[in-house]
Amino acid sequence: HVQLVESGGDAVQAEGCLRLTCAVSGLPEKWYWMAWFRQAPGRAREKVALISPRGATEVADSVAGRFTISYDRSESELYLHMSKIIVVDAAMYYCAADTRNPPGVSARSPENYNYWGQGTQVAVS
Repeated sequence: HVQLVESGGDAVQAEGCLRLTCAVSGLPEKWYWMAWFRQAPGRAREKVALISPRGATEVADSVAGRFTISYDRSESELYLHMSKIIVVDAAMYYCAADTRNPPGVSARSPENYNYWGQGTQVAVS
């Protein structure tokens, strides 16, 4: 059973930096994508960054050049490195894992992911 536990969320000042961590346990040998999504009040959950088992990454246009995603296999931790944080980055951040690869569903869509963490809050002032 896959468990994802996020941490690292905090209140930060604009232009600051933060690193979010997702502790991963129970991940099968074969998985397809891991990702960070975020959701602000009144808004849909949106993709922030994805990473494949081979290390291919993709970040949303809104965070390109500011955020990066990485996965440390030895530590079983997924990271989101956030820099030059702006007010619109304030949201609940969730990590997610895809172990099914559902046909016809984009890896950029929340519907693609079958495991989710409980979220970690980022506030920006």
